[in-house]
Amino acid sequence: MPQRYKLLIFDWDGTLMDSAAAIAASLQAACADLDLRIPSEQEARHIIGLGMQDALQSLLPGIDPALYPRVADRYRHHFRIRDAHTTLFPGADDAVRKLHGAGHLLAVATGKSRRGLDRALAATGLTAYFHGTRCADEGHTKPDPGMLHCLLDDLAVRPESAVMIGDTTHDVTMAHAAGVAALAVTYGAHAKQVLLDSTPLACFDTGAELWEWLAAHA
Repeated sequence: MPQRYKLLIFDWDGTLMDSAAAIAASLQAACADLDLRIPSEQEARHIIGLGMQDALQSLLPGIDPALYPRVADRYRHHFRIRDAHTTLFPGADDAVRKLHGAGHLLAVATGKSRRGLDRALAATGLTAYFHGTRCADEGHTKPDPGMLHCLLDDLAVRPESAVMIGDTTHDVTMAHAAGVAALAVTYGAHAKQVLLDSTPLACFDTGAELWEWLAAHA
């Protein structure tokens, strides 16, 4: 059967890597360090996937933007501690390798920094399996479609031949804006109903369901 989607674009945190809880806890710890209002876990999870400045503007409205670098620095401190203990979701490693072997182009579009993504790819041994990556500190942040436009241009793929897979409405909204199909997973940062309201092509409760769908339909 011919491929429906030549390019599969994955979010990283909460989609391939089981790191949403670590991100939320690190944001909370950073705010506690600086005596700022500590967001709830739900609030912290909602901004996962955004670039740091957009995330802090949403999470901490009203604080002096001059404090953003200090919050970001404390967040990175706490996340590096937790990051050492985060792992890929079960089945993700094998699925990425199989999709690569089946001839798909694979890419990552993430709210992580370039340094953070490169570190994660190296730690998981998946660097060589992705043909393109775009990060939040490289010009465009979700839900702006620019990240996807860059990947499509770099890999010479038309929007209708690509699909974005993510765990947040930011991913789905970005995909819609770029004219790219969107798949959502509910085991990451955003709740299922919120994801369904953003109208992805399909929504999956487990990684196994996602990998099965991709194997059959991508």
